[in-house]
Amino acid sequence: MKIGEMAKKTGCKVVTIRYYEKEGLLEKPGRTEGNYRLYGQDDQERLEFILHCRKHGMQLAEIRKLLAFRDRPQRDCTWITELIDAHIGNVDGQIAALQHLKKHLEELRQRCAGGRNGDNCGIMQSLDSLNACCASCARCAPDAGRE
Repeated sequence: MKIGEMAKKTGCKVVTIRYYEKEGLLEKPGRTEGNYRLYGQDDQERLEFILHCRKHGMQLAEIRKLLAFRDRPQRDCTWITELIDAHIGNVDGQIAALQHLKKHLEELRQRCAGGRNGDNCGIMQSLDSLNACCASCARCAPDAGRE
């Protein structure tokens, strides 16, 4: 199949397929006499594996290692479990950061009673001053993280 057909079948943009090829994640495909790339079922399955990994937040270097393992499986796959555990830790951190942000947005929302007098809008006043918005939070205080 040509690159456009593989893009359509996998939902991957043509430019991304070319990029993965350039990065060595996909093998250089054969070419037609007209110099069109030709891909087979194995190429499609490999691309789908790459796309699945990307949906799970894997970086290209990680995918490269996973592909090498997929091509030549070894008995010990402990490192794959460790890789997933690291990603779970990252997701946990992102969730905590988003919950923290949500808490501050909810607090910020409570600062405005609405109405037409924008000069007295508590949200706008709080956004003008980080101290007024989240000084109560050690994580967001102006001097947090400074030594």
